Order: sequence, then C-alpha cells, then structure tokens
Amino acid sequence: MPDFTHGGAAPLVTNSSATAAPHSAAVADACDAHLHIYDARFAAIAPIVADATAEDYRGIQALLGTSRAVVVQPRCYWTDHSCTLDAIQRLGPANTRGIAVVRPDVTDEALHTLHAGGIRGIRFSLYTEAHAVVGFEMVELLANRVAELGWHLQLHWTADQIAAHRGLLSRLGTPLVFDHLARMPLPGGTAHPAFAVVSELLDRGKAWVKLSGAYLDSLAGAARHYADVDPVAKAWVRAAPERLVWGSDWPHPTETGHKPDDALLYDLLAHWAGTREARRRILVDNPALLYGFQAA
Repeated sequence: MPDFTHGGAAPLVTNSSATAAPHSAAVADACDAHLHIYDARFAAIAPIVADATAEDYRGIQALLGTSRAVVVQPRCYWTDHSCTLDAIQRLGPANTRGIAVVRPDVTDEALHTLHAGGIRGIRFSLYTEAHAVVGFEMVELLANRVAELGWHLQLHWTADQIAAHRGLLSRLGTPLVFDHLARMPLPGGTAHPAFAVVSELLDRGKAWVKLSGAYLDSLAGAARHYADVDPVAKAWVRAAPERLVWGSDWPHPTETGHKPDDALLYDLLAHWAGTREARRRILVDNPALLYGFQAA
C-alpha cells in the first residue's frame, strides 16, 4: 500500500482537508475533469452548498499542480450558466471547459453561445431524480440536439439506472461520460450488471469513465483511504485506460461535514493507474481528446 499520509496542522485550501501536497508528482498539462464553482455573485434557485469561487479553486490547482479544468454546472443554478461561463473565463478559456445543464426548450442560438463560452457537454444528474433538472425522457432528444456541436452526455446515474437503460445507452450516437466511477455500489462493485453495460460501451469507443468521487460509494471511508473502491477503479484502468479521465469533484458538494483530502484523492489516481504512462494518459492525453484542449 502506498503512503497516503498527509501530515500537517491546518488545511491548505478551502473546501478541502488537505494539509500537505500530494506525494505523486505533478504532471504538465494535467486536467481536473470534474469540479463545481459556487459564487454568491450569481443568483441561485436553491441554497449554494459552498463558498467556492474560481479564485478559491486556483488554490486546488496550485496544490495539485493541475492546469486544465472542467467546470460542471451545479444544480443550484438550474439552467442559468452565468456562473459556470464566468468561471471558465476566470480560469482561462484556453485551459478550461464546461459542462452545461439544458432542457429541450433550449434554443440553437443558446447552444452555440454556450459552445463559444467553452461548454463541451451536457449533464444528466439523475442519481436523485426528485431534485433533477432534467429527466430520462429528455436524454435522447437532447443528445440529438448537441450531436452537431460535437458535445458529449455526462451521466451521473446509479448503477441500477445504468443497467435499466442499457438499450437507450447503446443506441445513442453521442459520446457518453459516466461520472464517479459509474457509481458501482459496494461491496458488490464490478459484479453489478452495470459494469458489463459500461464495459461494452467502452469497448465500442462510445463511452468514458471519470475516476472521481471515491468517497461517494466507499464503505471504508477516508480513515482507510477508500480502499474498498480500489478494485472498481483498477478494473476500469485494466478495461480501458485510454477512455478514462480524473476529477477532484471539488468542492465536494455532497460532503457537508468533513471535506475530503484533495491531495489524497490525487494520490489515489497514481495508486489506481499503476504506471506513470497510464497516469499521464488519464491526466493529460485523454482529457485533451475528450474536451478539445490544444497541444502545448
């Protein structure tokens, strides 16, 4: 087991319990492919879960040594992308992309405006349907709307939802990105039918998986460095190292108490990837292809 000890007294950055830099070395052009920005300057339809501005996030970039980022639209802003588009500009449009949330009444003009602002996909966060901005019945319609822009669909679904919608996922022509390790439930992990569904899509070149949110399904927790998630993460690395990206999920909006250690989350990737080559692919090459970052 690698050394995951991160000593120190006080957290170094906001919305994180990291007290020291990661053990794993920084990689040039590394991308954090999943983060959220919450900024009180922008009106929200629900309570903002964290004070987490683009300027705050620069602290995470300095801590981890990442320079590219993907800002995912938070639920509290519904379909108003003012905050996300502002964050892309503040973090640097050459190195930052965004994921939007839209509904079927979105106009073509609005989609093109979002594209010009750095948006490269739309998210269906249906893990908790009761609070979802969009629904399953909108997936195929919206997939067809954004296909001409070259966007992908980002899916935060339960493993049960993935398995239940196998037919829908298989026929979609738009690339799919499964959030947070595709939410394989523990302790079963890869034994869940959804693992086979996602694996088939990976084999066909239709899908990607984000190695993020280790804490979301872990039963072991931070004290044991989310060790029970290792078999799932390593299975994705074995299955399709060329179809994976990594994300911090900062500011960890689901974790309303103790915030995760972002240095630990960064080190977990090195543990899962196994080799420097695989780690670089996941941090640099894959997100460059998926999000359209230009070569340095």
